[in-house]
Amino acid sequence: MSFLRRLAFFLAPLLLSCSHDSDDDVPTRPFAMGFTPFPFDVTPEAVTYTYGRIAAEGDLIAHHFDDGVPWPEALAGDPYHANVQAEWQYRRDNIPPGHKVYLSVTPLNLARDGLAPYKGSSGGMPLPTPWDGYAFNHADVKAAFLVYCRSAIDYFEPDWFCMGIEVNLLMQNAPAKWAAYLELHQYVFAALKADYPDLPLMVSLTGMDLVEGWTGADHASQVQAMNDVDAYSDCFGLSLHCFISAFLAESLPDDLFEFLFGLTSKPVFVCETTYPAEVFTLNGGTLVFNGSPARQDDYLRRLFAACRSRGVKGIVYFVVRDYDALWEAIGSPDDFNKLWRDTGLYDADGAARPALARWRAQAALPRR
Repeated sequence: MSFLRRLAFFLAPLLLSCSHDSDDDVPTRPFAMGFTPFPFDVTPEAVTYTYGRIAAEGDLIAHHFDDGVPWPEALAGDPYHANVQAEWQYRRDNIPPGHKVYLSVTPLNLARDGLAPYKGSSGGMPLPTPWDGYAFNHADVKAAFLVYCRSAIDYFEPDWFCMGIEVNLLMQNAPAKWAAYLELHQYVFAALKADYPDLPLMVSLTGMDLVEGWTGADHASQVQAMNDVDAYSDCFGLSLHCFISAFLAESLPDDLFEFLFGLTSKPVFVCETTYPAEVFTLNGGTLVFNGSPARQDDYLRRLFAACRSRGVKGIVYFVVRDYDALWEAIGSPDDFNKLWRDTGLYDADGAARPALARWRAQAALPRR
């Protein structure tokens, strides 16, 4: 989801009918369910619309910060830039009453191959000296990231906290840095667990990379990464964009979710997920993703069934509405950035897709 997070740079100023299968007819659901406030356009109206849908369509909001860390300020104990403070305040002020809060931050950059950039007047700023030369396990990085995590937790008072996003990609993209990252992870986890013993802590892992042959990731190293962080996590967090795999948007294995959820004995949290509802191509048309409303709906059907069976704690659907308008407003970026454009439960015109009816049927059930 790197593209979606980079768009925080553009959006910072804005932050001041289908039948159902019988497996949906159950009396309760174990999971909270909701969305990120990622809007479909660069307008205040789009931001307001998105928060309105979050309030109406679930009982969870996911505040997902993936565009940098205010490293020097956190280390010194100084106030964060006014823009960071304004963004946090806007997000906290717009948490719908009664909604659970899933909060995620990360020390990794968007490429998942190094330290997160600096966040000051905007996200994604170059790391200042000497931070641009620090390893993950540098004493200043460890101290600053712990302070940043504490400040975010104290401000948002989340029900779940993710302290690293898609961290197994670091093992794939920069394996030489994994040991230093793991030292940082263990240090911060131990300190936060002592400070907030009742707060579930986790990192997210890209689920499709954990299964041999589903992506090009090295299986042995991915299993190692999963096992390395397992002892320092309360939940098994998964980033599930299952079409970004050898399966594209065709059929998926019948036991996909059961297999992934079976990789752990810990509580499972679906930290982010999507599925395309339209056809699109990448790489000059050589990669074809045959998304459709029916396939998106079936994806949610299968996901909900597996999550009910496993007692999953939460499901975050990343994109409320297709962001065609945003795509056009920022100049229709490269192919890679198409991946999540047409994954909304509302299409680009705001019309409900069949999957939304299934989502609503689940959300209407009392959560146990």
